[in-house]
Amino acid sequence: MALLTFPHPPGTRVRVTQQTPLRDRTWTNSLEGTIQRCRQARTGSWFAHAKDDQLWLDRLELRLDDGEIAVLNLDQYSVVERISPADDSS
Repeated sequence: MALLTFPHPPGTRVRVTQQTPLRDRTWTNSLEGTIQRCRQARTGSWFAHAKDDQLWLDRLELRLDDGEIAVLNLDQYSVVERISPADDSS
């Protein structure tokens, strides 16, 4: 499995918008925070012919404004946008 390449280094403030398609609608959620790290992490699921025969997910760790750490699983429905402090609407 190839290493995750991520365009934003730790310390970058970002807005992550994730969408979950449902049968008759789409659920959308956005979070803003500062990137702590981005990595591929193993799950407990088994997947043949993958590294260590495990399912690996792209994970983004953000520090939110209140200090909470949020760990997001990134997928094809995730959009990560770099934002500047002037763009912060919260």
